[in-house]
Amino acid sequence: MRTNTKPTSHTMELPRQIVVGENNIQQVGKFLRGLSNPKKVSIISGKNVKKIFGHDIDSSLQDAKIRSIWYLASSNNVKDTNRIQKKVKAGKTDLIIGIGGGRSVDIAKLCSFNLKKPFVSIPTSASHDGIASPFVSVRGEKPHSLVATAPLGVFVDVNVIKGAPRKLLASGCGDLMAKLTAVKDWELGRDKKGEYYGRYSADLALMSAKILIENSPSFSKKGIDARIIVEALISAGVASCIAGSSRPCSGAEHLFSHAVDHLEFGVGLHGEKVGIGAIMIAKLQGQDWKKIVRTLKNVGAPTTAKEIGLKPKVLAKALTIAQSLRPERYTILSEKTMTENGAIKLAKITKVL
Repeated sequence: MRTNTKPTSHTMELPRQIVVGENNIQQVGKFLRGLSNPKKVSIISGKNVKKIFGHDIDSSLQDAKIRSIWYLASSNNVKDTNRIQKKVKAGKTDLIIGIGGGRSVDIAKLCSFNLKKPFVSIPTSASHDGIASPFVSVRGEKPHSLVATAPLGVFVDVNVIKGAPRKLLASGCGDLMAKLTAVKDWELGRDKKGEYYGRYSADLALMSAKILIENSPSFSKKGIDARIIVEALISAGVASCIAGSSRPCSGAEHLFSHAVDHLEFGVGLHGEKVGIGAIMIAKLQGQDWKKIVRTLKNVGAPTTAKEIGLKPKVLAKALTIAQSLRPERYTILSEKTMTENGAIKLAKITKVL
């Protein structure tokens, strides 16, 4: 085993306060007042989110004597993000809030990082672990995650999460399963490249996946417990904060998802793609891939390419180019030369195809 002999340091940036409650959306103003006492805030959200929750948020902020400006995001591409960032900068606010799914939270996170303003995450769905992590998914020539800033606070109304389409919660379960393969890849990076490996953050990420595995049989009978998934996703995000990198949460299965985005954007949700990726990558790693399939089926998450409209050709190509998107990140795909025929064979063995 190679160990890293160089003295290294990394920064742990953690949320100051996380609130998870039920029917508490009208407490947002009080939460912000106690968190950083802002006078004026920027709110980034989608059109539908503002339509559904805007009134409750606005009245809560008025009660707390906090002024607000809303900015509506239609996409998280570079052009749209820059447009919103310019407006937020001109608005001269004390705090940036991202309310919604991945897109709005990601844009708020990036604006916060670039403008050096604190940021608060208020997710309306639990489809991935970005709600509490410092990482942002970006669309560019090579789609991947960027380090931005960890939220100062995270505020969750579990009833809001329950009201989101069920497939979003199932997608969050796919992102949790990805931790099994991500941590295994991180161990490879440690053993083969002398990379820093944080046992605590690795174990925290694995625990988030294990909680889902243990509860999934009851979820298949009674439905998914949204609170358990939200708390597991927040824990996974915090694991990345502690690691100072996305290593405990993102490995070859995430590279596969980014590669699919690169080849055919819009196929499946992020958590659905990484869940399917985790099945195939677990097989390559010699892990129990059938356990991942069982868990995903229990929560109603897709386990085949067909279920998310992913064409065999795109899947095969994605597996062959995945590692090239981040060649510096050592994963199982750094060790296995993946051909399109080999990718099809792997997908068929794991019943993804």
